[in-house]
Amino acid sequence: MRSRYTAYTLPNEAYLRATWHPSTLPEEAVVDPNERLQWLGLEVKSALRLRQRKVKLSEHHDADTVEFVARYKINGRAQRLHEVSRFVREEVGGAARWFYLDGSFPDK
Repeated sequence: MRSRYTAYTLPNEAYLRATWHPSTLPEEAVVDPNERLQWLGLEVKSALRLRQRKVKLSEHHDADTVEFVARYKINGRAQRLHEVSRFVREEVGGAARWFYLDGSFPDK
């Protein structure tokens, strides 16, 4: 999650696409390098698997959910993105890798 946030701040299109699950990867560009966007911070609110592990309910070792709030300014106006992101882990070339699947917006 944090590495994807950093990729958005750079903007690193290649990394974002490489960490996005192919089944939900958009065809269009993920970031616009010409957009006047200033990232201000990331707060990870929760990670589902960590909570589950605490109560010994960790049944889904290859799926996780992360809730976060990212703050940014666009054209000088402060904004916030509150998302619950779903990630899946899959074997790629003999190694397990996490991929962003999709997200929902609890504020809306």
